[in-house]
Amino acid sequence: MAQTHLEAPRVEGTAIIRNEPVQARSAARLTALLDAAAHVVHEIGYERLTTAMVAERAGASIGTVYRYFPDRIAVLQSLAARNVERTSGSTVAALMDPAHTDWFSALGAVFDDIKVAYRDEPGFASLRYGDVLDLRPATGSPAMQGFADGLFDALVTRFDLDGSDAARLAFSAVVVATDALTARAFTRDPEGDEDYLLAGVATASALMSPFWPTPVNSA
Repeated sequence: MAQTHLEAPRVEGTAIIRNEPVQARSAARLTALLDAAAHVVHEIGYERLTTAMVAERAGASIGTVYRYFPDRIAVLQSLAARNVERTSGSTVAALMDPAHTDWFSALGAVFDDIKVAYRDEPGFASLRYGDVLDLRPATGSPAMQGFADGLFDALVTRFDLDGSDAARLAFSAVVVATDALTARAFTRDPEGDEDYLLAGVATASALMSPFWPTPVNSA
């Protein structure tokens, strides 16, 4: 079995923390601010988040928030970057688990891992990897595209699959569609609406079938 490496997607614009913490005390303060932001996003959505809400929830002064973040968008971008960091390790482990002997089951394990983040990680269901933030002019590639490219390359390498440009485009569409369906599944149901989650599985099979054979027992 081929060995491969899956890198975490980069969230554009996240390296904007005003003061990178170098001491444990500062790092703990930053973590507390991001935890507070995550809980506020979980409760009311990212659109309504303000720096004042973050300060109040964290029990900190507004000046402490601005010490690290120039504005609310920087808070959200940093929270999105943390979402990437917290899910990337388990995502790689799910993909590379030798128990998964075909691409479809390996990809299903990755999506199952992401669903855990939707259920358990405060604010993830709303913000995810930050692509929902409509920041213009756009710079760089969306984080979800980096996620899709990393998954595609890893699956192609591990299972010796078609790595053509057409297959890559189809797989990108799978990730975008599945992300939208999963987000919809968790909009009203904290456990995830099973019909929408199953639609994501069907979408992956349908879009990739011209390029990658779907195992008979998984179709």
